[in-house]
Amino acid sequence: MSENIHAGHRNRLKEDIVSSDISETRPPVKLLEMLLFYGIPRQDTSKIAHDMIAEFGDICGVLEADIDDLTEIKGMTRNAASLVKLIRHLFRAYLQCKFEDKEVLKTHEDIGNYILAKYFGVDSECLSVLCLNRLGKVLSFKVIMTGSIDSVGFSFRSVLERVMKCGATAVVIAHNHPGGVALPSTQDIELTRKLAGLLSEISVNLVDHIIVTDDDYVSMAQSAEFREIFTVSHLKFRS
Repeated sequence: MSENIHAGHRNRLKEDIVSSDISETRPPVKLLEMLLFYGIPRQDTSKIAHDMIAEFGDICGVLEADIDDLTEIKGMTRNAASLVKLIRHLFRAYLQCKFEDKEVLKTHEDIGNYILAKYFGVDSECLSVLCLNRLGKVLSFKVIMTGSIDSVGFSFRSVLERVMKCGATAVVIAHNHPGGVALPSTQDIELTRKLAGLLSEISVNLVDHIIVTDDDYVSMAQSAEFREIFTVSHLKFRS
């Protein structure tokens, strides 16, 4: 009888959510409850979902929690915890696909959103290079360094090799400050200035340095303090 009660509730909730209008807002705990249906059979996932929100603070905390911590919640299974962790990876793939459809990046906002999608859900610090042609068409995006970013340990040669291999005329570098603030450090500024100089020697423009944190970013090229580092004279970007 208990199983039939849960089955009926699950079916009603599924129908309610999938048939709802886009303007209707569903509490995250309800969406989490429904997601857990697929990893925890024959249990009251409403209580588990509420316990998860209570433990980790909000839905962001749940999705960012370590898988071992998730399984500490009473009633959680390893399969259900894996499903929860999969959501961030799936959403990152969605964002990347969405922005990659726009092959030409014409503004700094275009570039920032493209980079932000690439870094969605990334918890470790890494530095990447985005190569463009003179019209802003994406030629390549590649993570070239992981770990703490500084001008001493950074391989300028790896950037130059990447640029020449792609035949790029414009470059954007990006890195993230997980859990920090999206403001350039002294090391970030030093690295940017040196790279801009090296790229100019091979007639390549450094268009921007994007710094990402969580769901926000800062464009150094759009900052009055650092704008003089970057060159976009022959590019058809709109400021």
